[in-house]
Amino acid sequence: MTSGRKLIFASIALALVQIIFLGWMIVDRAAVLRDGREVLLKVEPVDPRDLLRGDYVILSYGISRIPLSMIADIDELAEELATRSTITVRLRKAQDGYWEAANAWVKPPPAPAGADEVDMEGQIPALNRVHMQGEVRVTYGIERFYLPEGEGRAIERDMGTRPFAVRVAVSKAGKLQVKALIDGDQLLFQEPLY
Repeated sequence: MTSGRKLIFASIALALVQIIFLGWMIVDRAAVLRDGREVLLKVEPVDPRDLLRGDYVILSYGISRIPLSMIADIDELAEELATRSTITVRLRKAQDGYWEAANAWVKPPPAPAGADEVDMEGQIPALNRVHMQGEVRVTYGIERFYLPEGEGRAIERDMGTRPFAVRVAVSKAGKLQVKALIDGDQLLFQEPLY
């Protein structure tokens, strides 16, 4: 086989690997949207100067700030928290229909979530003994919501004056995908499966 043919076969093989990888990412995202448990989260307004960057809005949630006292295993993990860590936040549905943080663990939770609970995986920044007071900021990977071109300015304006929410799909493994953006009772945008 000539070197030209080897190069062609290698190029084709590389293209196939890339297509398979991209296909897997799309199917994985769609599986969470299709099969994940739905939770409704209140959206908190962020500084309006930072809400719109192009065609997406930055979102913050009540569950984005977790009191350190809620993290059950924080005392035994003080040394391990010196680097950025994964955290599991257990949510429960409140009376108003929105889901709120009930417990959190840096290690895997001691028991699975109950029927009226769901576990979400997030990231926390590095902590040291100085930071071991108050609360910790948790990011879940759902802090941006992409919008159709030109739709962001109106949402940016209204988000500070009316209640907004997102419907999130949560897989059994704690992976998250935003399914929809809601303005009060009105569905604004819903994510397609594919």
